[in-house]
Amino acid sequence: MQPELIKILTSLGLSDKEAAIYLAAVETGTAPVSGLAKAAKINRVTTYDILEKLKKKGLISHFTKAQVKYFNATKPEILLEEFEKRTNELRTSMPKFKKLTGETNHPRVRYFEGLEGIKTIYADTLTSKTEILNFSNSSEIRKAWPSYDKEYVAKRAEKQIFLKGICPKDKAGEIVKSEDKKYSRECRLIDSTQFDFTNEINIYDDKVSIISFKEELIGMIIESAEIANSQRAIFEMCWNFSEIMGDNGIKTKMLETLKNKELEKTIEQRKPAPIQKEQKEPAPPKPEKNLSLF
Repeated sequence: MQPELIKILTSLGLSDKEAAIYLAAVETGTAPVSGLAKAAKINRVTTYDILEKLKKKGLISHFTKAQVKYFNATKPEILLEEFEKRTNELRTSMPKFKKLTGETNHPRVRYFEGLEGIKTIYADTLTSKTEILNFSNSSEIRKAWPSYDKEYVAKRAEKQIFLKGICPKDKAGEIVKSEDKKYSRECRLIDSTQFDFTNEINIYDDKVSIISFKEELIGMIIESAEIANSQRAIFEMCWNFSEIMGDNGIKTKMLETLKNKELEKTIEQRKPAPIQKEQKEPAPPKPEKNLSLF
């Protein structure tokens, strides 16, 4: 049994024996208590008690066959996700801790480079407790990361983290939108000739991630409730605007460029009507002189 793995697991909150039993379960696959006890070099009774604790932590599952219990270890990736979730909860709560000490909260910015760095940013969004608001270019991300849908989008949908996205109306955007229901999202397409952006912005929890795909792969995660809330407001404004535009590219009159004649006609129609002079009522006729009734 590898000591460095034991050390890593204990740093995540497991005891030495819990770590040993978990590693034994990972290594042996499906096994009864006796097999795990032998592999971990821990007595059977203690092993059974530890397995019950690991089951409560979601690290061990079991089934019964021929009145014998068999145990399986959950995948190490689940352990990593659980640790990231706890870390994210602590990070999200930091402003509250700082308020207790009277510290001023400053945005925390982390920078990433290369494809693996970009993947780290996307992995962080998978810890989100809120829906993800997204500005993206469907084509650019898939050029840089061909297995993006399998390695990220499918995982986000599996975790039931809903995404609202705005992206250019092109071939890649049409394909992405056609699979909205499958991948737990709602995308709106906008005219790529007027709104062409190649980078990606994700707004989630108290974070904003920005990723650039041109020239070099770089990105950052900004952690700030104030900045995240401001970006949410901007996104909602753009989301409402995209509804006016429509997925089929229909534009309202307010968005069209008026031709010169139309402009002149509009100005002419808006000119105030000329003020007419007030007409005086005609004066009564003067009586003729030397009039007589006889």
